[in-house]
Amino acid sequence: MAKQALCVGINNFKNYPSAALQGCVNDADDMQSLLKNLLGFQDTDIVKLTDTKATKTNIIKNLKEMVEGAKNGKYSYLVFSMSSHGTQVPDLSGDEPDRADEAFCPYDLAQKGDVWDPKHIITDDELRDLFIQLPKDVLLEVYLDTCHSGTGLKAIDFLLDRKPRYLPPPSMEAFLKVDGKRPRGLNKALMEKGITHHILWAACRADQTSADASINGGWHGAFTYYFCKEMVSSKNKLSHSAILEKIRKDLRAGNYTQIPQLECEATVRDKTIG
Repeated sequence: MAKQALCVGINNFKNYPSAALQGCVNDADDMQSLLKNLLGFQDTDIVKLTDTKATKTNIIKNLKEMVEGAKNGKYSYLVFSMSSHGTQVPDLSGDEPDRADEAFCPYDLAQKGDVWDPKHIITDDELRDLFIQLPKDVLLEVYLDTCHSGTGLKAIDFLLDRKPRYLPPPSMEAFLKVDGKRPRGLNKALMEKGITHHILWAACRADQTSADASINGGWHGAFTYYFCKEMVSSKNKLSHSAILEKIRKDLRAGNYTQIPQLECEATVRDKTIG
């Protein structure tokens, strides 16, 4: 099975130094190691973009190359992981007025007027429109360790050295446009287009935040850390659903409130990853 992966991790943001995270680059490193050591990827099969290299242009360019390669029969298994801040933008497609689009923050995140600049933000609609081009015999696994919608730090997070991976919209005007609207998420965006043969892992529910956390002496995304931990300890002999339950158990034991989500066909849930 010809493979290709893109691992993205962004701790620092060009125009928003105060929004810095600490675990996202480690997440990209961890995912790269997991792919190589457990899932049969070679160095040449993996592109890793971190911080200054992880601009919207570079991320989308690499994703487009992966999709084109798959369409041309070069790849049959694609992996995309992204650890960064999540945010929200008003529904850009206009297909559902009572919805806010999920968005993911590249290194060059920037504001235009009262909202995020479309040239410097990645929306779920953009990813959906790219991924729906994939042939049905190509397996795509997406890992998003970002927040969908933030409600701020809980008291316990201050005690345990954690930070949510969420940036609110850049102005009060933009916030009011998404406040109270239901977040959809990439999984729903794909399913609304009838794309059910791909696999999406999300670090939390659409109404939750995911944690950038200090774990065992290092900073990581809590979801990515425990996903890699359970994959390695099981040697990838457990099903998707079994790994999910183990990650959820780990997070509960660590007093995390986020609940990771797995979206895929029922038949896939009982298969191992890759």
